[in-house]
Amino acid sequence: MPATKENRKPRTEPPEVRRKQLIDATVTCVSKYGISGTTLTAVTREAGLSLGIVNFHFKSKDALLKETLMSLAEEHRALWKKATQNDDLSAAQMLGAIVDAQFHPRICSRKKLAVWFAFFGETAHRKSYRLSSSHIDIERQETSADLCREVIAEGGYVGIDADSVSLTLESLFDGFWLNMLMYPSKFRREDAARLVLDYLGTVFPHHFSAR
Repeated sequence: MPATKENRKPRTEPPEVRRKQLIDATVTCVSKYGISGTTLTAVTREAGLSLGIVNFHFKSKDALLKETLMSLAEEHRALWKKATQNDDLSAAQMLGAIVDAQFHPRICSRKKLAVWFAFFGETAHRKSYRLSSSHIDIERQETSADLCREVIAEGGYVGIDADSVSLTLESLFDGFWLNMLMYPSKFRREDAARLVLDYLGTVFPHHFSAR
């Protein structure tokens, strides 16, 4: 909807509010039009702001896209980090919390999934993804591996490689995200989380079979 006198946002909002409005609008635009079809004009129209405001906060479309990607990555990271820094939880519970965070409704919406896969799918922006936010994926995978090692030691499991389990989890996360984006009527967040936990139950039956 074009910005009009009625729906244009007030000009006095703090910079962080303006940036969030523009990032939220970018998520919506990328989910509708893809990266190539998302323009600064489309974003400002979606946000109900002027083109001058987006140019003030972001010097280019690439800068806005990179900030949008980092915003989604940091939002996701904050969710699972909060759980894994809770000393009252066991290693298995923290591992389960990482799974839950992956499919949390705030993270796993169709709009946001569309943005992730837009970056994965376009060669030029795939490089941007690797440079800007792949370290967050690596951090999560390494955290999962460390938690798996704790569970293995605690449960006396034999012949299980923690790194292999954590890499399998990452593959399951990506696969279910893609299925939810492509086939929303067949794949739900809740089912995806349950199936990943079922996998952990086959690997660590003493810790996950009761979940």
